[in-house]
Amino acid sequence: MSRTKIVLAGEGGQGVQSVAKILVEAGYEAGKQVLYIPNFGVEQRGGVSIAFCQIADEIIGEPRFAKGDIIIMLSDRAIDRCAAYVDENSTVVYDTSVCTKKPEVKCKEIIGVDANRIANEQLSARVFNIIILGVLLEATHVLKLEDIKNAMEMALGKKFDAKPELRDLNYKALDMGMGLINQSLGV
Repeated sequence: MSRTKIVLAGEGGQGVQSVAKILVEAGYEAGKQVLYIPNFGVEQRGGVSIAFCQIADEIIGEPRFAKGDIIIMLSDRAIDRCAAYVDENSTVVYDTSVCTKKPEVKCKEIIGVDANRIANEQLSARVFNIIILGVLLEATHVLKLEDIKNAMEMALGKKFDAKPELRDLNYKALDMGMGLINQSLGV
């Protein structure tokens, strides 16, 4: 059975839960089995927000998992909170422009991306989470780009219709995020 276990973690307000929702919606629409468990404190803005996602080809028998295949860490506190979900088979991605430290975990691979800086300097702070979605898409290859774009249309279509330039901005952010993984790996 092919099952990908994903942990996304960042500060409240970074869009972690939005990324997770788009990701699992894309998986569902692609005919996959999906599971999404949000985890955040009462301080949704300013506290650590974690999303646990699973995407599989067959029924997911267990909603919880001890270790993730890919762990996205978007703040120092997220690094601290999510180290427990990492093992030697995990890929860890962290944002070098937000995190002041590199995750110190034993894993298959650690990838640093500067998504926040790129969002702020080249696009808009509002699409930081979509850059992260692109990073996740390229790092996992669990879904196709078209699946993600369709899910983005379902989640953001009304905003896109009201302001068509937002569609272009978000799609550009998605592409930039996918490119960050290739840059970090030297591809």
